[in-house]
Amino acid sequence: MNLPNTLTILRIFFVPFLVAVLVEQDLRIDWHGVFVANEFLALAIFLAAAATDLLDGYLARRWGQITTVGTLLDPIADKLLISAAFISLVQMGLAPAWMVVLIIGREFIVTGLREIASVEGLVIPASALGKTKMVLQVLAGCAVILTAKYSALKPLGTTLLWLVVLSAVASAVHYFQMFWSQINFRVQQRRRGVLMVKQEEKPQDVLTR
Repeated sequence: MNLPNTLTILRIFFVPFLVAVLVEQDLRIDWHGVFVANEFLALAIFLAAAATDLLDGYLARRWGQITTVGTLLDPIADKLLISAAFISLVQMGLAPAWMVVLIIGREFIVTGLREIASVEGLVIPASALGKTKMVLQVLAGCAVILTAKYSALKPLGTTLLWLVVLSAVASAVHYFQMFWSQINFRVQQRRRGVLMVKQEEKPQDVLTR
């Protein structure tokens, strides 16, 4: 258990607190005489969790602490955070359900493609589109959370949600193209291998007869 993995696990623990603060709309916290609205508390939790996503990967690469546990937990933590945040926003009436379905559905599709590829011994690397989508998701989540208190931010939140949906669809198509090219190459390799085996077996069959 190293620091990058600890940050990843911490991001998972942030999820139930984020949901509780978002759903409990009447929550008010008195901090040294200053009342903190739940929107700002939810925003702080969401940003802190998103910051751990940046730190764990950076520290793991910088310190050479990339582990199997971290590799497996990191995407799970990301999906839990984003799914919990956007589903809570749907319950609050701040985000359209169909947009959230597309955003979360993309996560399941890409995860499924990566699982199939890993079974074949292939790796689908993270793309620039995927990283852009994650940044847009954080920005959109922050903007939409604040629309609960500042309705003037609703156009900005809606615009960012559209950008998230578009980037999610574009990155899903890109991941599928990478997946298909690698799988297709592997299938062609197998076919060539089978043909070579058959060609090697034919002369032997003639000699044995």
